[in-house]
Amino acid sequence: MVADVVAALQGQGLVQSDQPAQVPIGVSARHVHLTQHTLEGLFGAGAQLTEYRSLKQPGFFAAEQTVTVVGPRMRAIERVRVLGPLRDYDQVEMSRTDAIAVGLDLLVRDSGDLDGTPGATLVGPAGSVQLSSGVIRAVRHIHLSPEVASAWGVSHRQLIKVSVGGEKPTVLGGVRCRVAEGILLEMHLDTDDANAADVVCGDLMSVEV
Repeated sequence: MVADVVAALQGQGLVQSDQPAQVPIGVSARHVHLTQHTLEGLFGAGAQLTEYRSLKQPGFFAAEQTVTVVGPRMRAIERVRVLGPLRDYDQVEMSRTDAIAVGLDLLVRDSGDLDGTPGATLVGPAGSVQLSSGVIRAVRHIHLSPEVASAWGVSHRQLIKVSVGGEKPTVLGGVRCRVAEGILLEMHLDTDDANAADVVCGDLMSVEV
């Protein structure tokens, strides 16, 4: 089975017999995830997300709705995109540069691991919502299927390294493997990490297991 998976990945250009496994990059700009309750507080009773464009992962999308994120010293970033579908928790993801701009000192966390994280105020066209927590810098992570994980010899939540050459060779550690059925191979970096490595969406980075 492993040999079949490797052969399939070779056909996709993601694994070559004489080179490390490679993963395509998705650069994740600042964005928010909302509950239905918070969505209605920002956009009005009965509000529903409207798809703006689909994302690579099946079932996920960038919504037409955007919000303003206001930090503790009244510094704000406008037009922060809402991503769908809705969740059972509110979460704001931004880079360290964004956090400095709004006056926040953020922890690096996995999605949904929000205990002890700072909050912010979200402002929409119908009102504002004060979050007591939920603003994070997302851990670097790779989404991969069980088949790819088996081919690479990695497990769910394992931390690995990735690297890229070019004019600014970079090695990034602390990359979390997120293994699940029905997802496509993709690594998510925030804009600070992507800029430091001089990469954009669709570029490939080599996996060091």
